[in-house]
Amino acid sequence: MSSDSDLLNTRAFVLSLHRYADLSAKIILPYFRRAIEVSNKSGRNFDPVTPADRAAEEEIRRAIIKDWPSHAIVGEEFGYKEGTANYKWILDPIDGTSSFITGLPVWGTLIGLLDGDEPVVGMMNQPFTEDRFWSDGRNAKYRGRTGELQLSTRDCALVNQAILSTTSPELFEPGVETETFNKLRTEVRITRYGMDCYAYCLLAAGHIDLVLEAGLKTHDIAPLIPIIEAAGGRVTSWQGRPVSAGGCVLASGDANLHDQVLKLLNV
Repeated sequence: MSSDSDLLNTRAFVLSLHRYADLSAKIILPYFRRAIEVSNKSGRNFDPVTPADRAAEEEIRRAIIKDWPSHAIVGEEFGYKEGTANYKWILDPIDGTSSFITGLPVWGTLIGLLDGDEPVVGMMNQPFTEDRFWSDGRNAKYRGRTGELQLSTRDCALVNQAILSTTSPELFEPGVETETFNKLRTEVRITRYGMDCYAYCLLAAGHIDLVLEAGLKTHDIAPLIPIIEAAGGRVTSWQGRPVSAGGCVLASGDANLHDQVLKLLNV
C-alpha cells in the first residue's frame, strides 16, 4: 500500500508532467509545418533532429533541475545528467521526428519518471492535435478536444482478431527481427504503420490491440509504460521481461493476448 508521502510525491510528479508538457509545447508548435533545419544524428541510417527537439529538451531540463535538483535526467538529445536521488526523468522532446518534419501529426513529447528501473509516471503530449495521455501509475487518462476520460484497453481474445501497429517494418533488423515481425503480421487481422508513440496511446485507449517494435531506447518506451499498464495492458520484451531500458518491445491491451503472442514469437 502506498504511503501518504508516496501519494503526495506522485501528485507533485504528475503536476510536473503537465507543466513540462506545456512548456515544451510552446517551443515546439511554432516549428511544426514550417521550413526548418533538419540534421542527421546517425552515420548509417537517417535519424533526424531539429532545433525544436533540442530547444524543447533544454527547456524541460532547466525546469527539472530547478524543481527536482537531486533527480537524474536522461534525454534523447542531451544524454545523461547524474543525480543523487533514485529518481530519473526520461525525455523525448519529439518522438516521431520523421513525422514532424513531414507535417504528419503522429508525433508527441514523451516525459516519464523512473524510480530506479521502475516507471512511476508518464505522459505523451501532442500539442497540435491537443491530445494528452498520462498516468500517475494507478490511473491512465486522456484529455483532448472531446474532454477528459479514463483510459482502458479492450479485450481481444485471439491473435487473428487483433489490430497490430509498428512504426515501420524497416526498423527491424534483417534476419531474426524481421522474421519475428512477419510471423506476427501474418497472424493478425490488420497491421497499421507510422504512428510512433501514438500507437501505444491508442492501445491504452482501446483502439489497437498490439504494438511490436525493435531497437527502442529508454526514452522511446519508459514514459509510455505507466499509461499502458494503468489502462489494463502489458508491456514487455519479446521474451516477457521488463523493458523500461528499451530493446525489442511488445505491448498488448489484453493480458491473455500478450501471453499468446509471446508464445508465437518464441516458437
